[in-house]
Amino acid sequence: MAHYDFTMPVSEARTRALRVEDTVTLNGTLYGIRDATQIHMFDRGRKTRFDLSGHAVIHTAPNVRKVEKSAQHPAGYAPLCIGTTTSDRMERFSRPLMQQYGVRMIIGKGGLRENSLATFGELGGVYVAIIGGAAALETTWVEAIEDVDLDDLYPESLWKFRVRGFGPLLVAMDSFGGSLYSRVRNAAEAKRAEALRRLGVG
Repeated sequence: MAHYDFTMPVSEARTRALRVEDTVTLNGTLYGIRDATQIHMFDRGRKTRFDLSGHAVIHTAPNVRKVEKSAQHPAGYAPLCIGTTTSDRMERFSRPLMQQYGVRMIIGKGGLRENSLATFGELGGVYVAIIGGAAALETTWVEAIEDVDLDDLYPESLWKFRVRGFGPLLVAMDSFGGSLYSRVRNAAEAKRAEALRRLGVG
């Protein structure tokens, strides 16, 4: 188990160095993305002007306030609460995010499935977990909303955040087939089987 401080973007080699149970802290750019964003990008053929190559995306539709553009608020939005949503329903977008846009890290809660795990192995990516209910803390790690694209989908726009000390976050799925979610599931199934055995249920 090791800790890594990354200033984004990062290379495939640095991402492949990560193992399950390592921790990471991010600095620099982080992109916020959610269901509607990806439906429009991958099902409806819309493109973003952002270069996501080597970057991390976080599953979020942030609570923000419209303000005058300024040095502090270059996109005209002030962050109020930037929480993380459940990742599972966005499972099918892991591969196109990596193949078409070069995304290296996906941040969310609850985990992804086997197809994403296979994609991480093939293309060099990781899933990084954040604790549910930590939105207030997460928001303190966001220095500014630097830019926004696909903003007609608000609040499921594509957000460009400037972050400092975003973490530590837990590597929960890696490029070597490691998955904390598989470990938990297998352990639970083993305990269930043992309980049934003791009860004489076959």
